[in-house]
Amino acid sequence: MEESFEALKSAYLSYVDGYRDGGGRLPDMMQLKLVHTMMVTDAARRIAAGEGFDRRTAFACEAAALLHDTGRYEQLRVYDTFRDSDSVDHAVFSHDIVKEKGWLDGWRDADAILFAVLVHNRRDIPADGRGALELAVAKTVRDADKLDIFRVLEDQVAHTDWRNDSKAFWNLATVSPPSPEVVDAIRRRAPVDYQFIKCLADFVMIQVGWMISGLEFATSRKICAERGHLKFRREFLHQLTDDKSVDEICDIAEGMLE
Repeated sequence: MEESFEALKSAYLSYVDGYRDGGGRLPDMMQLKLVHTMMVTDAARRIAAGEGFDRRTAFACEAAALLHDTGRYEQLRVYDTFRDSDSVDHAVFSHDIVKEKGWLDGWRDADAILFAVLVHNRRDIPADGRGALELAVAKTVRDADKLDIFRVLEDQVAHTDWRNDSKAFWNLATVSPPSPEVVDAIRRRAPVDYQFIKCLADFVMIQVGWMISGLEFATSRKICAERGHLKFRREFLHQLTDDKSVDEICDIAEGMLE
């Protein structure tokens, strides 16, 4: 395929169109994922510009962001869920579909783009033997993905009856303090073992933890601060719990975003 972002985007959107019904409509969850993808792509573009990446690196970042969730559509079609633990690792699935489609055949930085797609949902990036461009692209996609996940949670809170509908947030307990294991991991700036997610406060606290140690670039932290993502989470957490750890962790995050 021609090494052009517009050509890649056209191929990607044509692929997504294959999931539309006879009236041209995507299932709601797929439409949400398409919006997410476009937002992540825009965020990756902003991060690359803010960090002063050269044109080659910025181009690879934008391409990887566009492709990072390619497998979500087929995941939903086959398994009727976006929960990886109940279906497939969506990053691996995305990587494999992009390779199979040949969209990056002949591209100079195809390997770096595919690597970013493959590792965008991992707890840590396997950095051994990876070059500067590969790591920059992978880190950018991961940051851009987190920035839009912030938006998605806020949209979910605004448009669901989260207090009364247990399905709004995966049947997690709503009015409950965060798990001590989650708080301790965030304090130590260590990865949180997802087995300790017992309530909605845990889920939100993990996102605050990303603001402390999960965003790689200064530009990402700046975007996060500009959008008020921390303020929203502090206020929302106070609706879920009166645990003193909320302000402690949010204060740490605020210091990181300044």
